Amino acid sequence: MTGPGMMWGFGWMWFMPVFMIAFWGLVIWAVVALVQGLSRPGTSGGHEESALEVLKRRYAGGEITKEEYEEKKRVIA
Repeated sequence: MTGPGMMWGFGWMWFMPVFMIAFWGLVIWAVVALVQGLSRPGTSGGHEESALEVLKRRYAGGEITKEEYEEKKRVIA
């Protein structure tokens, strides 16, 4: 029972370790990408602030005066 059919399987033995390394590499890459995506500063669940929201926040924080706020609000709208 040692014909060419029996030896054919041994030629594919290298494939399993290569497949396992590629699989775990993909899993690790996906976890790292997910963690980096969730921990980026300035992202709050996919919600981006509009220009008016940023303007209101800056005015509320005292970064700009009422005159600057009104002027920039007119430009935005």
